[in-house]
Parts: sequence; C-alpha cells; structure tokens
Amino acid sequence: MSPPPPPLGRGRKRAAQAFDPALDDTELVTARASLNQGRWTAVRALLAATGDDWDRRGHRVTVLAQESAAHPWARDWLLAEPESADAAVLLGCAAVQRALKGKERPDNAREACHAAAALAPADPTPWLGLLILERVLGTEDDVVRLFDEVRHRYPDHHHAHHLMIARLAERRAEAGQDPLHEVYDFANWAAEQAPADSPLAILPVVAHAERYRVLAAAGSEPADPVASGHWVGRRARQVMKAAFDWWLEWERDDHPRRLVDLNFLAHAKICEGRGAEAAALFHRIGEHATPAPWSYPDRDPYKAFHAARHSALGMV
Repeated sequence: MSPPPPPLGRGRKRAAQAFDPALDDTELVTARASLNQGRWTAVRALLAATGDDWDRRGHRVTVLAQESAAHPWARDWLLAEPESADAAVLLGCAAVQRALKGKERPDNAREACHAAAALAPADPTPWLGLLILERVLGTEDDVVRLFDEVRHRYPDHHHAHHLMIARLAERRAEAGQDPLHEVYDFANWAAEQAPADSPLAILPVVAHAERYRVLAAAGSEPADPVASGHWVGRRARQVMKAAFDWWLEWERDDHPRRLVDLNFLAHAKICEGRGAEAAALFHRIGEHATPAPWSYPDRDPYKAFHAARHSALGMV
C-alpha cells in the first residue's frame, strides 16, 4: 500500500524556509547565529553599533525577535543589564512574535514593549513591535494610533508604512476595483511627503499589490496575478512607471529594507508584462526574495518568485 500523501501546506512551509528575513545584512546574519548558539554579546554589539538608524534598527530587532532563542536570551540579558534599552526592545519584539504564534499572552507582549519604550522614549522600535502585534490582533484605531507613535519619532519609517498600507488595503473588500480607495490616497500622500530619495516613493506599488491580495481573496480578481487586469489599467501603469523611474534615479543601496521594495517592484513589472524592466530588478534582487508579494493571494512564494525570475531573465 502506498504511503499517505503529505499534509497540505508542508511544501509551502518548506518553501517559506528558503526566505531569509535578514536579506543581505551580513552583520545581522552573524549576530543571529551567535544568538542561536547562546551568545548575546554579538547582538549587544550589533544593536549598539546600529544606533539611531531607525529603519536599520527596526529591521535588525524584528529579524532577531523571530528566533526562538531571542526571548529567553533577551530576558537573561535584561536581568544582567536592567537599564539596557536594546535588551528591552528585543525582549518586547520577541514577546510580540511569541504572542502572534499563540505562545504568549498578547498583554505580556504589550507590557514588554511599553517597558522598552519607557527606557528609550525617542526610539520608534518598541512602537513598531506593538504595531506588528495590533496589525493582526488590534482594532483599526489601535493600528492608526501606533502608526502615529512611530511617525512621531521617525516620520519616514519604512516598515511601519508597509504595515499601515497592508491594513488599509483590507478596508471595504467588497468595493472591488475602486481607484479612489483610501489605501491609494494614503500611499500617494506618504510618497509625496517623504524626501526625494526616500524609498517610500515605492509605496503606491505596495498599495497596489496589497489591494490585489484583498480583492483576489474576496474572489473579485483572479488567483493568478499575471492573469489579472489589476496592473494594466492607465492609473496602474502610471504608478508603476513613476516608481520604476524613481528607482533608476534614486536607487538606495544603503537602505536595509530596499530588497523588500525591489521584490514588490519586480512583481509589479512581471504582472504588467514588462519583462526587461523586471529583469533589471531581478539582477539586483539576486536570491534575496521576500514572501510578499510573491505569495499573493495564496501561492507558493518560492515557486512564484523563481518562475517569474526565470521568465524575466530568459531562462527555460
């Protein structure tokens, strides 16, 4: 008798493991490895060196917080150094990850993040941790309030804007293809108020993909994004062209989350049918793929990314 088929989702879980949220931050990768070996001194040095580069700090803390070793070791670190804002923020964000996995009471995570915020009032990262939590568990008012807390400390916070757009895109799923939907207004506003070289210029593309995720899940768009007309209307093409032109002029090699933007932009160019432009982006991305938006609406992101990459680069 043949063995039973594998449980649904196993292949997708294995594919998800091919993605590294650290992206191309080699210092973060090294510190994370040390943390998993029970040594937090490398993390201590990494976060101290990151300083008030808030986007980089948010990126590094949230990636470290995803490790199972992060919570116990951050707790030990905070016991050893009770005034360490770095230990407190890592503990808070690790508690958020545990809460999202059902391993921690959400109130404990909230308390830990507020304790970190008290140790470092200027740091947006504890509020980012809370925003990550309430993006899933909170009300819309909670999300808006926490986004404002982040922006009060750092107006151009990259990760916070992405979280806000994902939440706003979920409003009024039944409205269908509404070019006046508030997620587009928000993305355009944020892109316009940011400095000229800010990667927030890509937010209208992110909004377009997030709205597609919602519409496809609701059944009003095809499950295959390439088969969707979502990226080929006049307004969509204007958004994609403006974002690609921005990338050509202002590409930021130093931004810690730029590869997130490049994945959204490459995905858009594939959906738009502009293979040459997508190929240029895939060259920059290399193997640093991100699950979003390749997983939208419910696809194997690893397969979707590599199929798109091979197609754009002319591979068979």
